[in-house]
Amino acid sequence: MITTILWDVDGTLLDFHYSQKHALYKCFQTAGLTMTEEILQRYSEINDSFWKRLELGEITKQQLLTGRFQTLFEEYGIEGVDISAFRKEYQEELGNVFCYIDDALTICKSLKGRVKQYVITNGVTSTQKNKLQLSGLADCMDGLFISEEIGTAKPGKAFFDAVLAAVDETDKSKILVVGDSLSSDIKGGVLAGLKTCWYRPEGTVNHTEYQADYQIDDLHRVLDVLEECAKWQNHPDKR
Repeated sequence: MITTILWDVDGTLLDFHYSQKHALYKCFQTAGLTMTEEILQRYSEINDSFWKRLELGEITKQQLLTGRFQTLFEEYGIEGVDISAFRKEYQEELGNVFCYIDDALTICKSLKGRVKQYVITNGVTSTQKNKLQLSGLADCMDGLFISEEIGTAKPGKAFFDAVLAAVDETDKSKILVVGDSLSSDIKGGVLAGLKTCWYRPEGTVNHTEYQADYQIDDLHRVLDVLEECAKWQNHPDKR
């Protein structure tokens, strides 16, 4: 029986691309620049590559926060932009808007009191806390685990060690990681010995060595996973 859920935020509970588009358009407007769909798509690719490098321990969070914009501006020949001010406004705007994925708030509310719920995220602390508060998701959670505060990121062992030391549940078989990232959420959960649930709404194929215990294409199916786990635990052969 699952007693504890560790939720990823961006791409799982909240639509990160929705917030990203808003933030980037706003920052380009402030800087007096013209934003295009091509630039947005390219930034998304660059941003994803920087986060992957962070997960692998190749770069620091500070290098990620500035490097992604420096790379974008260099590729498009954009000059004269104060990277520090641009980055600061971007993080603020990123946390000012949100869009739920699959009735995420209703789902988390329905689980409150039935299981313990925690957030596990590599996002920027101020951005994530503001977005979670505005969306109402913070009120559903029993705790927030943010990589900046812990000092290390998913999927690292140190991150999950810190989480496991803080949550109430000590039986790893009763903890479920739910996330959309194979390289961060699923890999980290598998290496930590936890049950994992991969949220894959776009039908992405898993070509990695880290296989999730469950796969869902709609967050509502998390309820089915919890029910399935409970039935397995109560099966006569398990008594």
